[in-house]
Amino acid sequence: MLDNNENLETSGVEKQSEITKETIKEVVETTEDANVENAKNEADETDEAVEAVEKEVAEEAEKPEEKPETPEVDYGALDLDNLVVELEKLLKNNPVQRIKKQVEGIKSAFNQKFGALLAEKKEAFLADGGNSIDFQFSSPVKQSYNKLLSEYKQKRDAHYKDLEKQLSENLEKRLQVITELKELIADADAKTMYKSFRELQDKWRAIGPVSKTRYNDTWKTYHHHVERFYDLLHLSNDFRELDFKHNLEEKIKIVEKAEALSTHEDVNVAFKELQELHKLWKEDIGPVAREMREEIWQKFSAATKKIHDRRHDYFRALKSKFQEIIEAKLIVVQKIEDFDTSNNKTRSDWQKSIKAIEELRQQYFKAGKLPYSKSEEVWQKFKNATKNFNQAKNTFYKSQKGEQQTNLKKKLELIAFAESLKDSDDFEMATNAMKKVQADWKKIGHVPRKFSDDIWNRFKGACNHYFDRLHENKNAISKEQQDIIDAKKEFLTSLKTVENATLENIKEFISNWQGLGQTPRNVRHLEGKFNKQIDKMLEQLSLSKEEIALLKFRNVIDSALAQKDYRKIDSEQLFLRKKIDETVREMQQLENNLSFISNATADNPLVQNVRNQIDKFKEDLDIWQVKLNYLKKLNY
Repeated sequence: MLDNNENLETSGVEKQSEITKETIKEVVETTEDANVENAKNEADETDEAVEAVEKEVAEEAEKPEEKPETPEVDYGALDLDNLVVELEKLLKNNPVQRIKKQVEGIKSAFNQKFGALLAEKKEAFLADGGNSIDFQFSSPVKQSYNKLLSEYKQKRDAHYKDLEKQLSENLEKRLQVITELKELIADADAKTMYKSFRELQDKWRAIGPVSKTRYNDTWKTYHHHVERFYDLLHLSNDFRELDFKHNLEEKIKIVEKAEALSTHEDVNVAFKELQELHKLWKEDIGPVAREMREEIWQKFSAATKKIHDRRHDYFRALKSKFQEIIEAKLIVVQKIEDFDTSNNKTRSDWQKSIKAIEELRQQYFKAGKLPYSKSEEVWQKFKNATKNFNQAKNTFYKSQKGEQQTNLKKKLELIAFAESLKDSDDFEMATNAMKKVQADWKKIGHVPRKFSDDIWNRFKGACNHYFDRLHENKNAISKEQQDIIDAKKEFLTSLKTVENATLENIKEFISNWQGLGQTPRNVRHLEGKFNKQIDKMLEQLSLSKEEIALLKFRNVIDSALAQKDYRKIDSEQLFLRKKIDETVREMQQLENNLSFISNATADNPLVQNVRNQIDKFKEDLDIWQVKLNYLKKLNY
């Protein structure tokens, strides 16, 4: 809500409203009532179209991240064990907020299948003479399922609680920015107000999403005070007009893009991009001159209405296509029902059939989407058709158990061999043998599911045990290396007691350090400690900033050369080239900015600030270039 002082100011929104009211009054006085009614209806329709888009923008603003589509899975074709596996995979590999639809599908399939299993067990219990009231049945798969479902609910509740908290915190931050903006306007300081205003704009843009119910209200309030600021800004008229001009150009571009979207082939893509344009209009682009605000907004609103109307017509036409989609899906269902597997004799035959059925399934999904009320009956027919195929497939694979038993025997033999090698000290022989064992393992086919995890863990454990020993052997520190480490640690300790070192002393320290020998790779942090100590000594000398920076740099590079760390030198060279390019671009941008402030005097604070920045970049550029020249002269 705006306070009393704010009501004294005439905002852009209020003035637009006054202009609109005055225009309507004139039309009433000079036209027929019917024409007035038509104009009002058209305005109302435009407002409704804009509000519809703005509502979508607000809803999207509440979401901190996009939710990519996840491929549909026919959970009805899976057994209870595989449903639990799928649920576990979903929880492990996906954010909880993205899997609601998949979890609901698993719940539906699991409850249906477990209900059928429960009825079957109860029927057998009663057939054996049991009493219905005494029937009890528990299953490990059910317990696993319940545990995972409970985990899902806990994660889901925690996520939405955190999201609510985040949205609330973001709202508080936005309200705080609005308060600071109001205070800035009330206590305007000619020297600092524009800089402070820019900082508030940056803070606003950096704040994350807020609740969709508060999004538009907070933006309108913020935008109202932004317009107040620009309307009251008199101290930098040239810059203000330049800013207004820039904002107008950007909004004209948005209007042109929106008008182009009205003929876009994909109306849904057009509508999505239109939402992004509305978000840019609201969040990233400031106000324009007061006399242009209503005109440019009306153009954008008119383009919005065209896209909204096209989308409305699209969905109305889509309803008439639902029957076509249903018929196309039923044709695919019939093909799956008629699919002949009677000649499948080998795994290869079944793999081809599985691929063919998968292609039919993709045809089913690509036929189009239907609303739930129209899709459920077709979906059940599709599931029944694929269920018949899966039953035939499962029957075949059950007959393959003999082959899986043979594979199990082969893998157990490889495990025994790997375990016999894991403690070998003949690393050359054992390494080659282990690599061959791993290659042979990959060539062996499936084993019975109940043994799969256990044998894999045994095999992986033996391999990891051996290769960990191999790496430890390679990384073992020799006595000579340990002597170097001890000497360098002692040298570091002595350096800490040195006071008022001269440049010659420092060069001697560096030479002595390098003379101690190459630092072992696993204690390279000693090099960093030494460089920091040398840096402290250099900073105590009466040298210029540039001289100190170059001496530090040369110390680091010379140390890397002594350690034969050529990768670090290459990395430094790439870093310097990047910094030089960035610095040149920054200077060019600032020079370009100055060219826009043509009427400002040299003592203008804004001009002085830009000049100071350019001078600072020039100093940095000189240092970057000297460092790069030093590297270019090295032969390594």
